[in-house]
Amino acid sequence: MNQIINMATRMIMRQLMRRGVNAGINQVSRMASGKRPEDMTPEERQQAQVANQQGKRARKAMRAGRRAGKF
Repeated sequence: MNQIINMATRMIMRQLMRRGVNAGINQVSRMASGKRPEDMTPEERQQAQVANQQGKRARKAMRAGRRAGKF
């Protein structure tokens, strides 16, 4: 029974950590301009999009690093 509880706890914590990391990366990419998308100029919007893509790459790299760290 203890193993099932531990497994469920790990699954929930993993989801919470993923949401936190994603929210943090998104927040940093938004802080670059500090504006809402409606208030941005086309150049700022493009820059925010590039920052978002870099955030996605960073998340993928973190996943790959965690996978490599298991071995």
